[in-house]
Amino acid sequence: MTRARLSGRAGFTLIEVLAALAVASVILMATAALMHNVAFSFDRGTNRVSAGERLALAAERLATDIGSARFVLQGVPPAAAFLGGPSNITFVGAALIDPASPRASAIGAPEVVSVAVEVGKDTISIVRRSGVWRDPHVRFTDVALHHEVVLLAGRLDAAFTFARMTPEGALSWSSSWSGEQSLPRLVKLSLRDHASGVDFLGGAEFLIRADAPRACAREGATADCLANPAGAGASAAPPNAQAPTNGLTGRTP
Repeated sequence: MTRARLSGRAGFTLIEVLAALAVASVILMATAALMHNVAFSFDRGTNRVSAGERLALAAERLATDIGSARFVLQGVPPAAAFLGGPSNITFVGAALIDPASPRASAIGAPEVVSVAVEVGKDTISIVRRSGVWRDPHVRFTDVALHHEVVLLAGRLDAAFTFARMTPEGALSWSSSWSGEQSLPRLVKLSLRDHASGVDFLGGAEFLIRADAPRACAREGATADCLANPAGAGASAAPPNAQAPTNGLTGRTP
């Protein structure tokens, strides 16, 4: 066999090369589509897990804060230091270590907590703010609030409601709480998807355990302790006349 014939049989023809490139292109396109679908599904699943974790953390934070609400009377006539409406709640919470106190003699100071439903351009945000309540003679609503934390954000519809216990032992719900001589028994946050109306918290009710100042636990205490705790007068309640907060918790489904 001559060299010319051998060289003509070596390698691939142009048609074979084009066919191989076409097959390789199809395989590459199919592989890219598969990788895109896998990555999209993984990302979507990760986002769902992250959203669920944020929701759980927000519910836990709200349960802890609302559950630690203290019974404090202020003003004339005396009213509980709890202000609530559909889009905001403000109250006196558990004692924290006052950062202004020396480390060696750190004093637990009550904390004023505010949780607000804030409307943005495209989203609704649940925002927590707090501030140390160092002077019990200062109205709790006058305390400067800092430490802003966005608990949740999204296309949501959110609103607070408040429950009191009736003499018959039933719950009566209202959309506001102001000027009352007692704390609400339960606080509910309705958190619904704007499009579907699904309630993400399933009607979660956060329980407030404190319903009287510490003076009412003393031997021989009468109902007068509710209006004048520890004989401190109606304008303010000193720290040692407030309800203990140990064991205060919230309740979620």
